[in-house]
Amino acid sequence: MTQRLLYVMDPLCSWCWGFAPVLDAIQAAHPDLAIHMVAGGLRPGQRDPLDTASREALAEHWEAVEIASGQPFLNPEDLPVGFVYNTEPPCRALVVGRELDVTRVWTLVKAIQHAFYARALDVTQTALLVDLAEQAGYGRRAFSESFDAEITRAAIAADFSWTRDLGIAGFPTLLAQRDGQLALLTNGYQSVSEVMPLLNRWLAAGEARQPAC
Repeated sequence: MTQRLLYVMDPLCSWCWGFAPVLDAIQAAHPDLAIHMVAGGLRPGQRDPLDTASREALAEHWEAVEIASGQPFLNPEDLPVGFVYNTEPPCRALVVGRELDVTRVWTLVKAIQHAFYARALDVTQTALLVDLAEQAGYGRRAFSESFDAEITRAAIAADFSWTRDLGIAGFPTLLAQRDGQLALLTNGYQSVSEVMPLLNRWLAAGEARQPAC
C-alpha cells in the first residue's frame, strides 16, 4: 500500500500562507507521511500593476486571513510601487525546489511566503527567489539554471494543467492519495483542529485495510 498527501497551493495565495502552520502540524504528527507539493497557479501571467483599489481590497482580505490563521501580514500598501501580482515565478520556484531537493521545498515555500506577506518583498523577482533558495539550502547556480530551463517551464505547465483537469479552483487544497485513489481533506482554509481528525480517520481506514500478519 502506498499513500501520501498532495498539497495543491500557490506561494502567493494568502490562505495558503494562513494554512502553513496546519501543514507544519501535519508533518510533526506524521513525519513518515510523504507530502507532494503541486503548484496550482493563482494568478500566473498577470501583467498589470496593483492599483489603489486592488490594494485596498487585498488589505481587507489579508486582514481576514490574519484573524482566522494568526499568521503575520503587512499591509498591501507596503508592497513596492508598480508591483505586479504574477504568481508564476514563485510557483516555478516551488517546482524547481521540488525537483532539486524535495526535502527542502517546504522550507523554501515558507521562506517565499514570509518574504511576501510579512516583509512585503517582491518575490516575483528571480534574483530574490534565488537568494531565498540559497538560504533554504539549495545550490545557487543549480537553482538559477533550473529556474530558467525549458524543462521547468514544462513541469509548471503540467502542474497547472493537472490542477485544472481535476477541477481544483481554490487553494489551499489538500488531497490524500492511497493506491492511486484520491480523497479530499480540504478545499480552502481549515484549522488544525478541523483538518487533523479528517486525516487521522483516513490514515486509520488505510491501516484497517492492511492484511493481518
